[in-house]
Amino acid sequence: MADVHLGLRENAGQFAILVGLNALVGSMVGLERSVVPLVGKEDFGLTSTAAILAFVVAFGAAKALTNLAAGDLAERLGRKRLLVAGWLVAIPVPFLIGLAPSWAFVVAANLLLGVNQGLAWSMTVVMKIDLVGPRRRGFALGLNEAAGYLGVAAAAFVTGTLAATYAPRTVVWIGAAAIVAAGVLISIFAVRDTGAHVDLEQRAQGAEPEHASLRSAFVHATIRDPVLRACSQAGLVNNLNDALAWGLAPLYLAAHGASVREIAVVAAAYPVVWGAGQLLTGWASDHIGRKPLIVGGMLLQAFALGVLVAGNGDFAPSLVAALLLGAGTAMVYPTLIAAVSDVVQPRDRARVVGVYRFWRDFGFVVGALIAGFAADAASPRAAIAIVAVLTAVSGLVVAAGRWQPRPAPAPHPT
Repeated sequence: MADVHLGLRENAGQFAILVGLNALVGSMVGLERSVVPLVGKEDFGLTSTAAILAFVVAFGAAKALTNLAAGDLAERLGRKRLLVAGWLVAIPVPFLIGLAPSWAFVVAANLLLGVNQGLAWSMTVVMKIDLVGPRRRGFALGLNEAAGYLGVAAAAFVTGTLAATYAPRTVVWIGAAAIVAAGVLISIFAVRDTGAHVDLEQRAQGAEPEHASLRSAFVHATIRDPVLRACSQAGLVNNLNDALAWGLAPLYLAAHGASVREIAVVAAAYPVVWGAGQLLTGWASDHIGRKPLIVGGMLLQAFALGVLVAGNGDFAPSLVAALLLGAGTAMVYPTLIAAVSDVVQPRDRARVVGVYRFWRDFGFVVGALIAGFAADAASPRAAIAIVAVLTAVSGLVVAAGRWQPRPAPAPHPT
């Protein structure tokens, strides 16, 4: 234990490896951002938006449930084992997409992709929180989420650009195969478990964990604690509008004459601003508090979706909307996880963060269902307007709720 220290500088090597690994995790999702909805329409002849968005529903459901289980399993099996398992389960994904004889195979690939993201991204988040300790938690999470979503952006842009020349499914499966191979090797040979760091921080806190079971953590984070309850609903609504941006926006732009390259630019602009912005917003949340950034970010997201509706699918306003949506999400995303981490004991952290991430990623399911059925029943513009209103209401709920100040961090234990 004498060799174990908390802090970003003290654990810079492992922290950097986890940042790079999370960029690969994000890239797995980014491969699909520009082209997979179009593949459903053009390669498989799907006409129902709800049917096309089934791949987002599958992804969100699998990721949400995996997040919930991962928090509990991390305490029982260890962080690194789950990280490796997350990458191993992704191995069939490239082949299911590349060789898919029907849309059902693409949906099945996204079930596995959801499990991959639920295990691999969850563990990179939790392990970074473990390493850095309480002092610079927001900044650390900003770095983590920035790496992940810059990976999303880069992969979305590259696949969208290449898809203008090569078969979209070929681009996706070759890219996924390369990323999975790198993720498996790095997780096995370069990453070290962080259980000792958790034990060290828990002893410094001087208090016993409160939620030794997943059921207890679920009830506490969902109902009892006002901060965790506010974070859970805000996270759900945040990913609700992300599901719309992922699944419906490419179809919305294509229906109004946008080219594949223009769709790729819009699809990449959103996570670029989201990713890079978190370098600032994670740091800012350590200094000005969590609540102002969460409320402001949710309201900015709602405004961005309003711009998307008003733009009626034209490229320029859609790009502006993507930039604004990315800025709002950057304010919210790392701040919510930091807020959750602030109010739990270190040994409760993985379970409670897992519950929060369950609700947050369940937003993919809700968002895809709302976007799909509203677009089929009315229009894509109506679906986007509905999500904009829900996002604004979520921000106002956080603004009206009780919020305790961040606890003062304990001195660094050694």
